[in-house]
Amino acid sequence: MSESMLTPAASGSRWRAAGLWWKRPFDLVLGSIALLVALPLICCLGVAVTLEDGGPALFEQDRVGRRGRCFRMWKLRTMRPECEQDTHQRSAANWFAGTAVGDRYKTLADPRVTRVGRLLRRFDLDELPQLFNVVRGDMSLVGPRPAIPYELAHYEPVYYRRLSVAPGMTGLWQVSDRDRLSAAEMMALDLRYVDHVSPWLDLRVMARTVPALVAAARRG
Repeated sequence: MSESMLTPAASGSRWRAAGLWWKRPFDLVLGSIALLVALPLICCLGVAVTLEDGGPALFEQDRVGRRGRCFRMWKLRTMRPECEQDTHQRSAANWFAGTAVGDRYKTLADPRVTRVGRLLRRFDLDELPQLFNVVRGDMSLVGPRPAIPYELAHYEPVYYRRLSVAPGMTGLWQVSDRDRLSAAEMMALDLRYVDHVSPWLDLRVMARTVPALVAAARRG
């Protein structure tokens, strides 16, 4: 992540001193607009997910929000119904330990992923229902990646500081070549966001999100 992404947010101390009063109205206005625009696409993709194997369109999962409060996060389902989570828990443990095999945390090669799911994952379209979480106030448009509760067992003490802000649909990690970054590098970016959070930084991250997704999809 270049330092240019953090300016004028480098003067973000005044925003932090005043609190995050701007975050909720910022998310509510922009998130509501984005949800209205994306809703037809979410419905069409949900139908495609269900038609492939007859399972539910949405996948719900517990995630850790601001100040450690858990919430139910929604995604379009990309795996076969009733998949066990042991595989992901092992992958998460290896990722945090720095012993993960391959260079993608959100792999397309997992045999549990459906054909429609691979397409959704390639372009991160499975994340679109999280706009409902943003409007509800569980998440922010921009922030640290929302943690799964069992991942907290692998946290270093300093990592818990990332829970001081709401998790985001996108963030510094997502626009920073995320597929090639380690867990420690992701955490460093999330902590950098916490230290420099401002409306200007949020707008810059959002502006870079789509180009970053397209670049990641091209890499396959």
